[in-house]
Amino acid sequence: MSTTALPPAWTFRNHWMAHAGTHAAMRPDKPALRYRGETTTWSQLSERSLRGAAALAARGVGAGDRVALLTLSHPWFVESVLAANSLGAMAVPLNFRLAPPELDYILTDSAPVAVVVDALLLPLLKAAPASASIGTVVVIGEADLGAEADHVLAYEDFLAGQEPMELPDVSEDTTALIMYTSGTTGHPKGAMLSHRNMQVQALTCIRAMEMFDDSDIGFLTAPFFHIAGLGSIVANLVVGGTVVIHPLGAFDPAAVLDAYEAEGATVVFNVPVQWDLICAQPDIDQRDLKLRIISWGAAPASDATLRAMAAAFPDALNVAVFGQTETSPITCVLRGEDSLRKLGSVGQPIPTLQYRVVDQLMNDVAPGEVGEIVYRGPTVMKGYWNKPSETAEAFAGGWFHSGDLVKQDAEGFVWVVDRMKDMIISGGENIYCAEVENVIAAHPAVREVAVIGRPDDRWGQVPVAVVSTVPGSELGLGDLTAFLTGKIASYKLPKDLVVLPELPRNAGGKILKGTLRATATQLVPQGG
Repeated sequence: MSTTALPPAWTFRNHWMAHAGTHAAMRPDKPALRYRGETTTWSQLSERSLRGAAALAARGVGAGDRVALLTLSHPWFVESVLAANSLGAMAVPLNFRLAPPELDYILTDSAPVAVVVDALLLPLLKAAPASASIGTVVVIGEADLGAEADHVLAYEDFLAGQEPMELPDVSEDTTALIMYTSGTTGHPKGAMLSHRNMQVQALTCIRAMEMFDDSDIGFLTAPFFHIAGLGSIVANLVVGGTVVIHPLGAFDPAAVLDAYEAEGATVVFNVPVQWDLICAQPDIDQRDLKLRIISWGAAPASDATLRAMAAAFPDALNVAVFGQTETSPITCVLRGEDSLRKLGSVGQPIPTLQYRVVDQLMNDVAPGEVGEIVYRGPTVMKGYWNKPSETAEAFAGGWFHSGDLVKQDAEGFVWVVDRMKDMIISGGENIYCAEVENVIAAHPAVREVAVIGRPDDRWGQVPVAVVSTVPGSELGLGDLTAFLTGKIASYKLPKDLVVLPELPRNAGGKILKGTLRATATQLVPQGG
């Protein structure tokens, strides 16, 4: 009598570790990742990530632990995420642009047991006091670690000592990522995204970008510490396509176009300011490009930008995506055929989400009326790490509250009218006013402060600080910048300073930011 053993449990799972394992078995030599002209095949990606998982396990990392990543964008980041997730651990990408106090808060909040860090970012990690309690530090790249403690290890040595482990059975409900996003309280919040969240995000991308087989070559310019990074490559991980990871740095449109040509990129994403630079290249019509999908998001695109994209890439489908970290991130998609007809819209909500547009009492508003858009569905986060009260507030009434005030037309297209969370989008970066205000308020010359955004020709918006000062004190923009440098990331620094005798308030004592926006627009230079 014969018995038949069941296949390994992981082969029944629908997450990116299982997909990587499947591609390694079925298309082992196909490129999974490309970086600086070097290829990582699917078999290499699976093998190295499972060796990384074994190495982490040998250092005591297990299910439910956090593994932080303080790196630039490269294949080793993807390997490390898969390695941590293979153990049921949570990957915590860290923004390398943060100042040490900002980084320290996140490390304290997430309490990682291990961190993977680029050699050039090791000084930043050490500048955060909470890093001293991390039990394993794995350093990518060339570095002299002779003077470091025993728990600081070189990445390749870390992997070399282990055989690939068998992938354990990890549920799709397991938290895969903790993605930190700033909040209105001034402290970042870690959105817990599950493997199921990311797999439905992949379905959204597959549908929106028409990625129906493994022939597409995706091109990544977004940093991995933004959900746009992992969120935009998850479809490739599912279908087995290739992802080209472009080195981070100052955005060079000519270099990006060179890479598009060299790599044969077919599906690409950029924020509108980057598309403006790309479309302005004088040789754009002489390029041998294979672009099939040109996608944008993270900030509004103007009529001029959309027309320039259409002129530069007449054969490509223009797709806009809208969402936020807590929704993995896409919630609305605007297809190219509608981009000019529905100018200014963020598109229609995706079919895998439930949504409503509601007033403050959670009553549905009529089409054309302004309300908050709320969601529920399989791409909505599990909650905020370590923040039960903020989680409860975010899900009040059984729906996730986006904080976006929108209106919707009769065809279901959505326009964002304002942001309840008072967020500034500058060059695709999210800047939360309360966070910057909290730091400015510590300046001895500042009596009260409000941070607002003003339009900017290059960045879309830039932050402006509006303050009233302590009697007898003076404050200039240079003084304020010097005070803030090192306390907050450089892109959050106010680009202008307005000093008023007092800040306007309503009867309830709340600062009237609408009034300030109008005042600041009149008092400070535009563009710049």
